[in-house]
Amino acid sequence: MTKPEAPPAVARPAPAPAKRGRPPKARAEGTADTRDTILDAAEDLFSKHGFYGVTIREVAREAGIDTALIHYYFVSKRGLFDAVFLRRAEIWNNERVEAINRYARNMGDAMTLEGLLEAFLRPPFEWSLKGGPGWKHYSALVAQTNANPTFGGEIMARYYDPAIHRMIDLIRRVLPEARDQDLYWAWHNLSGALTLTLGETGRLDRLSGGLCRSGDLETACDYMVRFAAAGFRAVCERPPPARG
Repeated sequence: MTKPEAPPAVARPAPAPAKRGRPPKARAEGTADTRDTILDAAEDLFSKHGFYGVTIREVAREAGIDTALIHYYFVSKRGLFDAVFLRRAEIWNNERVEAINRYARNMGDAMTLEGLLEAFLRPPFEWSLKGGPGWKHYSALVAQTNANPTFGGEIMARYYDPAIHRMIDLIRRVLPEARDQDLYWAWHNLSGALTLTLGETGRLDRLSGGLCRSGDLETACDYMVRFAAAGFRAVCERPPPARG
């Protein structure tokens, strides 16, 4: 008996080209990275409008999901904000602490302020330079939060103080005669300069008439290392001025 002939193949229509933009809600809700999608959208909005200028509904619309999912993952807007802040803070701080510990281990008593500051400052500059738009948004968000008098101090302390304390401990080895209050004031001034610079506000461009560019983070980091080292020495190696 001869086998029956196979039916002729039916041509299938070519798939439609993928469209750019936000995925449909049903698709976004079913993906495994819904949480990261929400965090990315919130990070973008918080970096541009601040904590008080963003609503959960706006985050949900930007992420292409239902507001119920934000409450499910983060409970509240403050919970969402904290999650946005923590996600990249862990990466920054882990790399910075690893870098200064490695520098201290390799250099021993030959450590310098410039070397310590380079090791500590370089990771956030590198992430902002090469990490993509999410890291740009995060840098702007950190700059806003560091200057926020309502809850900025509490958030920065919670996520950044352990790394900063380790840095100050190592600076004490380089400047053994420094008073603690001088070290903390020196760090305070560096902290403001660092977050303002990473925020890339464009202020420097306008002030210098285009001679300097706030987006030139490679140059900015080099200047900051030199500026901060000189500042720590000026503050910590000289007696405070007499008042009278």
